[in-house]
Amino acid sequence: MGIVNVTPDSFFDGGVHLRAEDAIAAARRMAAEGATIVDVGGESTRPGAEPVSADQELRRVVPVLEAIAGEMPTSIDTAKAEVARRAIELGAELVNDVTALRADPELPGVVAEADAYVCVMHMQGEPRTMQLEPRYDDVVSEVAAFLEERLRFAVDQGIREDRICVDPGIGFGKTLEQNFELVRRLDEIAAIGRPVVVGFSRKSSLGRVLGDPEATTGPLSASIAAAVTAYERGATILRVHDVKEHVEALTAARAVVG
Repeated sequence: MGIVNVTPDSFFDGGVHLRAEDAIAAARRMAAEGATIVDVGGESTRPGAEPVSADQELRRVVPVLEAIAGEMPTSIDTAKAEVARRAIELGAELVNDVTALRADPELPGVVAEADAYVCVMHMQGEPRTMQLEPRYDDVVSEVAAFLEERLRFAVDQGIREDRICVDPGIGFGKTLEQNFELVRRLDEIAAIGRPVVVGFSRKSSLGRVLGDPEATTGPLSASIAAAVTAYERGATILRVHDVKEHVEALTAARAVVG
């Protein structure tokens, strides 16, 4: 899953794809490099990020989705029903909701009515506060229990179970060690029985484990290492900024694993 953030403030690529023409070019490049799906988002969810209105989000993502409609599978990274509805009209197949259908009570109905795919993600708190001393007794079991509950909720709202994937939410209300523990025990998340999405690409934990305690991003090399590890432990979809390099690494990993 290639990431196209049409935002000025995303943690790694904020502003790079803010102009529609740059975002469109990036989406096309990612598809050419082997992305199975391109995830377009118009609101940053980095630690400390402030929310934006649906109108602002739509102004950012609609020109991009209109331009690439029919060229490649796309998903919309949003928690808002209004944005999801318009994105689906423009061909988006999946709604990637970091709030796991908790933010907008109308969103489950939008997904169910369209028979779209949805990804529900675990996040402790909200982007503005999620990294302020996150605490768990057992991060993996608690995240798994949350995702199982949101899976049941989604099905109860009319979304077909075979349309749902789950995301443990790397970096969303977790410490460095909690992020690594989630990947280390990813088989427990996969045991839920739905495809698992992992987004470790360029996250600050990868920079900090390499010796920079103030890192806000991680290098490509560490992102690839985390992605291959997640793949080996059962991840189905890897959400990444650098598509070509991850496709190459995963192709080699799959050849080795057999």
